[in-house]
Amino acid sequence: MSTALVIVDMQEVLMPQVWRGEELADRIAVVARKARDSGIPVIALQQIGPSGTTFDPESPDAQLTARLDLQPDDVVIRKTATDCFYGTNLAALLLEHDVDTVVLAGVATDYCVDATARSSLSHGLDVVLVGDGHAPAADGDPAAGLTAEQIIDRHNRILSTAVHPGGELTVRLAAEVDFK
Repeated sequence: MSTALVIVDMQEVLMPQVWRGEELADRIAVVARKARDSGIPVIALQQIGPSGTTFDPESPDAQLTARLDLQPDDVVIRKTATDCFYGTNLAALLLEHDVDTVVLAGVATDYCVDATARSSLSHGLDVVLVGDGHAPAADGDPAAGLTAEQIIDRHNRILSTAVHPGGELTVRLAAEVDFK
């Protein structure tokens, strides 16, 4: 069995909208380099929507951020839902590569990262959530009275302590992620 790095929705349009987006992209790029150096597949998901919308697949803003330094061998999968497995070939690709563990990073913490973490577990995969490798909106959730930092901390805690029907989820900081 093996591991894959799954990067969620690190798109140009979202970088200024999420908490410390550029720092986040740079941190994830380091994790991606470590993955590649260890022969681990890097899979980047890209949210798309109808033509003329924020996520128009032809719009430069909807493209994955150049800060990730994606390489030709990296796989890009377009998606239309918060769950990266829904309507995509992600499950088949992971199965093809005999992946049993996904290292997960990206945006947004409380949307696509959360949905994909839970779905990964439901698919029987173990998940290593990069604890400092995901972010919500820059202003957090003002209606709930939560800062961005509180949302990240809360999701790290909830996802790592909840009972899931498949794999197990652990949280590791980017500097602690080791693919060897």
